[in-house]
Amino acid sequence: MAGLAMRKPSAGGLVYSTDTGRMCPGCRRPLPQCSCAANRAASLPQTDGSVRVSRESKGRGGKTVTLVRGLALAPGDLAALAKRLKTACGSGGTVKDGVIEVQGDHCQRLLECLEKEGFTGKRAGG
Repeated sequence: MAGLAMRKPSAGGLVYSTDTGRMCPGCRRPLPQCSCAANRAASLPQTDGSVRVSRESKGRGGKTVTLVRGLALAPGDLAALAKRLKTACGSGGTVKDGVIEVQGDHCQRLLECLEKEGFTGKRAGG
């Protein structure tokens, strides 16, 4: 099924490819390699400037994860930051929908690492 593509009927252009993911309607390239300045600016999430670090275990089979929300970074930069944070904590994790998930309870350590990276973070939740 590699190469399966869906087309948007009104625009007539490729919007998604299973090989590369979402496509830019302007330059017809995958979003990470998009050359449209307007598209890059629109793809960054709007935040209030503060990074929130919280702990969650609900809906995860009792496993605890630490969530980092509110980072206004491009997907590639967010993935690179997630890798550095996971390495600092010595655990695994992922990036989903602009939220970094690190396995385990690492709130304090992540706040310290984010501060070293130049982000203003605060503890959220209980």
